[in-house]
Amino acid sequence: MAKIIGGLAVSHTPTIGFAVDHNKQEESAWAPIFESFAPMQKWLDEKKPDVLVYIFNDHVTSFFFDHYSAFTLGIDEQYEVADEGGGPRDLPAVKGHAALSQHIGASLMADEFDMSFFQDKPLDHGLFSPLSALLPHEGGWPTQIVPLQIGVLQFPIPTARRCYKLGQALRRAIESFPEDLNVAIVATGGVSHQVHGERCGFNNPDWDEQFIDMIVNDPERLTEMTLAEFATLGGMEGAEVIMWLVMRGALSANVKKLHQAYYLPSMTGIATLILENQSREAPYDVQQRQRDKIAQQMAGVEKLPGTYPFTQARSLKALRINRFLHRLIQPAWRERFLTDQKAMFAENKLTDEEQKLLRELDWRGMIHYGVSFFLLEKLGAVVGVSNLHIYSAMRGETLEEFQKTRNQQVLYSVAGKAKA
Repeated sequence: MAKIIGGLAVSHTPTIGFAVDHNKQEESAWAPIFESFAPMQKWLDEKKPDVLVYIFNDHVTSFFFDHYSAFTLGIDEQYEVADEGGGPRDLPAVKGHAALSQHIGASLMADEFDMSFFQDKPLDHGLFSPLSALLPHEGGWPTQIVPLQIGVLQFPIPTARRCYKLGQALRRAIESFPEDLNVAIVATGGVSHQVHGERCGFNNPDWDEQFIDMIVNDPERLTEMTLAEFATLGGMEGAEVIMWLVMRGALSANVKKLHQAYYLPSMTGIATLILENQSREAPYDVQQRQRDKIAQQMAGVEKLPGTYPFTQARSLKALRINRFLHRLIQPAWRERFLTDQKAMFAENKLTDEEQKLLRELDWRGMIHYGVSFFLLEKLGAVVGVSNLHIYSAMRGETLEEFQKTRNQQVLYSVAGKAKA
């Protein structure tokens, strides 16, 4: 079974990544940052966690306000470094633990957290700034991650209590994963700071100290605070410390504090914290109970003939071809698709199998492969094939045979009037 060995909390200011990239670790203004990171580096080196469940927020880099979610879980096998305006940092991509991610996602949904999920998105300084100071990365990172992005920039945002409850659900999810893994929870963000408006530059070291004490010893009391109270005490952007409550909720009620440090060099209080889990095994199998809960909603669907639920695993496997087909909503893309398929296939690195499925319009084969039906109907609209033709192909029947099973013999597709 997967085991949570402890939690780390750390600010994610870009200051940290800047200092790493410019080799400023020994300079007087920057050295205290890295002195506070040293115990965390040592702990990670000694414990060697297999996976870091990494809680952070994006800074309007890969997640924009046209579709902004409260809780967004990465389910991918790899995460690149994002370009935040001046080019991406010179860091390797970090591997994801897709199986654990997908299990966590299923468990959180079973616990009635309405999650969003992402694939193939680069991650910004919210993740990579502290990660680059915590772990060696020459030639690759020594651990895998499960990234959990919290939407804290566009209000309304989750409450402190909801974040704490998410952490509790995260514990159930991780500990019910059947593979033996050592997992550390990393929470980033904060502490006190504000970077906009006339209050820009606000800090409150006294509150930072009190908050860290409470996150260790009395996290439930923090969940009673409103977001406005967090902003009053720690600055508007400093309210992102509610993400630390996700980490704390995932740990045992009693924890052992191994390290705490604080430094305020400029705009953001930089805090570091190590909490070691003090959990004990329950006298009954709560992990199996959680796995049963996860499986309950889909139990029996595997007995339905000719039925292929579009799971995260299927989505991840077929992401390349699904993205290719999704771009058929763009006029220039579909016009080129009709005239220059071979070059498009090569440019988009479609496999031989994927190319064959598209060339032959193998509707049922694409479903078996992992293509979403709702992208097939877009393809049908482009090549002049009705939805009914696709439906009949699913059943291995001619259109005429399939139409005999319908109350009305009609044809339709998602094509606009001009195409129709």
